[in-house]
Amino acid sequence: MIVTCVHVNVKPESVYDFIEATIPNHKGTVNEEGNLRFDVLQNADDPCRFMIYEAFESEEAVAFHKTTGHYLTWRDAVKDMMAETRFGVRYGVIEPRERSAW
Repeated sequence: MIVTCVHVNVKPESVYDFIEATIPNHKGTVNEEGNLRFDVLQNADDPCRFMIYEAFESEEAVAFHKTTGHYLTWRDAVKDMMAETRFGVRYGVIEPRERSAW
């Protein structure tokens, strides 16, 4: 399993538009085969900061996600909304190990 926490800092004037653009990407991603979780979180202390928690079964599932229409549409829609370049941090999963626990 592959978990990536994607950190996004959005321009203040773009927060609403970022959320609106991100919802279809979330809805599409959670229906992808190989996706275990795709949570979109907004920082409670700074509403311009978001984290997307992505969990996929394999590198192939991650690669497939990056070819989907909903991801490509999101990527292009939000690129000018960001105050800085988004970045992802990868994590290895210790628990839960079994897919059924996700």
